[in-house]
Amino acid sequence: MNATKIVDGIYKVGVNLPNTRLFEGLWPIPKGASINGYVVQGDEIALIDLVQDFEDLPKEYQEELAAIGIEQKKISYLIVNHMEPDHTGWLGTFIKNNPHVKIYCTAKTVPMLSTFYDVASNVIPVKTGDTLDLGQGKVLEFFETPNVHWPETMMVFERSNGILFSCDAFGGYGAVASDKSFDDTLDEATVQEYIDEAIRYYANIVAAFSPFVTRAINQLAHLPIKIIAPSHGLIWRKDVARIVNLYSTLAGYATNAGDPKKITLIWGSMYGNTERAVTFIRKIVEDSGIEFFEHRVPEEEIGMVLASVWQSRGIILAMPTYEYQMFPPVAHVLDDAFRKKMFNKHCLRMGSFGWVGGAEKEVKSWAEKLKWQMHPSIEWAGTPTEAEIDKIRDGIHALIKTMESDEES
Repeated sequence: MNATKIVDGIYKVGVNLPNTRLFEGLWPIPKGASINGYVVQGDEIALIDLVQDFEDLPKEYQEELAAIGIEQKKISYLIVNHMEPDHTGWLGTFIKNNPHVKIYCTAKTVPMLSTFYDVASNVIPVKTGDTLDLGQGKVLEFFETPNVHWPETMMVFERSNGILFSCDAFGGYGAVASDKSFDDTLDEATVQEYIDEAIRYYANIVAAFSPFVTRAINQLAHLPIKIIAPSHGLIWRKDVARIVNLYSTLAGYATNAGDPKKITLIWGSMYGNTERAVTFIRKIVEDSGIEFFEHRVPEEEIGMVLASVWQSRGIILAMPTYEYQMFPPVAHVLDDAFRKKMFNKHCLRMGSFGWVGGAEKEVKSWAEKLKWQMHPSIEWAGTPTEAEIDKIRDGIHALIKTMESDEES
């Protein structure tokens, strides 16, 4: 990927992670992911964030700097918005080769620079409202945005062009081509793909920190933002409000438990008995007009499942009892949902058992942790009968009615 001009004197210098790599060592990125660094050039030059020290990524980053005529010895400042290694992995080497560079960061970043990279000199802590004047009208203003999503995180606003360098906020998965770096360089269908990847990124990475996302959005609301340049994904300049509103909506799900017009079905089946019920579940939900997400586990990776769970107020769990407990892949989903604070959902659970039940006790234990409102479970031995299908239909209709009544109240 080549360096991309944003405005005169400001460039994105980004790299793409391969789609074979796991983001954070956990989350599949079938469409890849970009790591965006930025150059701001006035009389002096500042870099905003670096790159992961992985394979040839530092080399690519340096080649992009050279392509726009940036000599490392002429760089005066490194702005560290966030210490996570996908943005800073190359920092130790970069500073060793360029010891003159001054690092601007939050106070919480200072000790992390030392422990991560043994860097303690030329480090200047900043707080909200502090500025750095690079000359030629390029003034950077700093905003502390802790826990979006690490405690040391900050964002930078370039005043003259209204560019917010938003770090991990307003970001998403998806590799980015140099000539297609902006929302206005893509057709609507492609932009929607990046939106979908942003939703999944949010659920995987940011969801647990949603109150802090809301706080940051409110903190920055007064700024005349014309362009949002995140650390991952598209740069937004045509419709800045679109990505801000998306993040605001997603953050709001932490308190309103998701969209009352969305249901996620998570199911697994050992020998087809629970699967037989899924055909009916699918049709009943679709006939209701509710937006419907469906995930079979363990066939579908959990990062995909969590994106749907985060958005949905209603959850249907369909699974067999397995050795007196829940079907393990579904238990894994609930464990991660708890870690990501996906609380206060409405849930209907159903499934088959062989000789005896037992999943119910474990489901109730998870429901208490997740603060999920559990509807009466529906279980059957072996294959579901017509009577059980009727119970499933009634249970789904009751689930939807409760979700809708929650919205009205």
